[in-house]
Amino acid sequence: MESIEISAKSEEEAVDIALAELGLSRSEVEVVVVKRGRGGLFGLGSEEVRVRVTPLGLLSNEGVDVGGMAKEVLENLLSLLGIPASVNLGARESGEQAAIPFDIVGEDLGILIGRRGETLSSLQYLVNLIVSRHFKARAGVVVDVEGYRQRRYESLQFLARRLADQVRSTGRSVTLEPMPAGERRVIHLELRDSPYVTTQSIGQGDSRKIAILSKGNSEA
Repeated sequence: MESIEISAKSEEEAVDIALAELGLSRSEVEVVVVKRGRGGLFGLGSEEVRVRVTPLGLLSNEGVDVGGMAKEVLENLLSLLGIPASVNLGARESGEQAAIPFDIVGEDLGILIGRRGETLSSLQYLVNLIVSRHFKARAGVVVDVEGYRQRRYESLQFLARRLADQVRSTGRSVTLEPMPAGERRVIHLELRDSPYVTTQSIGQGDSRKIAILSKGNSEA
């Protein structure tokens, strides 16, 4: 997968857009700021930030047991956290970009999910970071807790379509509640090919959220 360059009002927004187009998370790419951008007086003469986002090479299963190491890392992390649970390795789909899926099962595992899935996202990031640094390539590990992530993503996809229909019929933009980068990416991906609406990340840090806008109004 080749690098892409994206321009936006801020570095964070440009990276968000690039990750949505690539379908990757922040830990799976290298980001280089090509152009810093510049603020202008009353918006005049301002320039957008431009970033180049390059996917890290995906690990191959040939000669290395990536799934086995990721499972061991995840089990060790759960043990250190004092959480009794089992880690199941799911079937990996064929193809170079296929992810390595894990599902954690047990009792009272809400603590692993956290508010809006933030703890789960952090756990997945940590596993990918450890395995990727060991092999010096992108691991592509996806961690779920009793199917939570899949249910959440399906719910977000339904929400995105419903709100897109609302924006299309009313012509008025809609802003969603703040959500983690992975969930914002689901909304971006679900609506990126829509001929009627476009999406934009707004805000900073934990307050970052997505706005859905009518293409007719945004182009005006």
